Amino acid sequence: MSNRVYTPVQLAEVLASMGIKDQTSVERYGSGHINDTFKVETKGGVRYILQRVNTDIFPPEMLKENVLRVTGHLAKKGIKSLEVKGYENPWRLYSFLEGYTSVDLVTNPAQAELVAGAFAKFQNDLADLPAPRLGEIIPKFHNTVDRLRLLDEAAAADVKGRKALVKKELDWVDARREEAAKIVTMMEKGEIPERITHNDTKINNVMLAPDGTNVVIDLDTTMPGSALYDFGDMVRTSSAAAAEDEKDLSKVYSKKEYFEALVKGYLAQAKFLTEAEKANLAFSGRLITMTIGIRFLTDYLAGDTYFRTAYEDHNLVRCHTQFKMVESMEAQADEYEAIVRKYSI
Repeated sequence: MSNRVYTPVQLAEVLASMGIKDQTSVERYGSGHINDTFKVETKGGVRYILQRVNTDIFPPEMLKENVLRVTGHLAKKGIKSLEVKGYENPWRLYSFLEGYTSVDLVTNPAQAELVAGAFAKFQNDLADLPAPRLGEIIPKFHNTVDRLRLLDEAAAADVKGRKALVKKELDWVDARREEAAKIVTMMEKGEIPERITHNDTKINNVMLAPDGTNVVIDLDTTMPGSALYDFGDMVRTSSAAAAEDEKDLSKVYSKKEYFEALVKGYLAQAKFLTEAEKANLAFSGRLITMTIGIRFLTDYLAGDTYFRTAYEDHNLVRCHTQFKMVESMEAQADEYEAIVRKYSI
């Protein structure tokens, strides 16, 4: 979370501007690190989520338009989604999702299948969103070619004198540069379509109800992209055997049974996929994991200016886990491709 401090009077004024004047408590809520989020209790028993958007990261007006368009479109189709009760930049108010819960980590294949199906359905539900194109909240967010450019610039600047320490990591990246451009190039050629994607496909962004229904939340990075980026990030986060900053690399690998569950859940819902997208599903896991590793390495070279770190080499440790995950997926590439074919029939 941010370090901003808000007085009760300030929060009351924000709520009053959105028509809420009977609050009994306003408390910090959730585990997010970007926006400031509060749970609001009222005398009438109605609860809300109040959130202050981090305008240092998100363009507020574009974000507001995107969120209102996405939630409005889903509501018109009768699809359960976040319900916006007020939006006065930089603040917004959502109805509290009563009865819904979330988990932070995928701990069994059934959860992996569920999360993959939820995000595939989310993409499918937004496939008919009318023009114009949604705003690109973070330009080139998953563009690996651009991430390589930023890595090269950080290495050339070498502001912390760390380049000599990461020659092995830079050589690792160089050996994979050609394949890193694959999806970007295919999209530029029109061989893979642009879609509306979530871009943060972690399981804790899926709220679950006892009846099995779910709601995809945290819509801030919902914008144009590739379906492969969303699926690839699910593979990165949901098939990982260890934490993102595990120092013991012997514990780091991609779990095949979880990958299969992701493919099964995703392809059951993602009926919109082209043959080219299906053919690159297994590759997308390697690509996005490599891309995140490149981002950690770039931040390490730049002096740890983007990702929050707990110790000096934290970003380098994160880089190592991502690269080890890629190597695990590479070693299982034939098996992963066979799994995709199995569920593509």
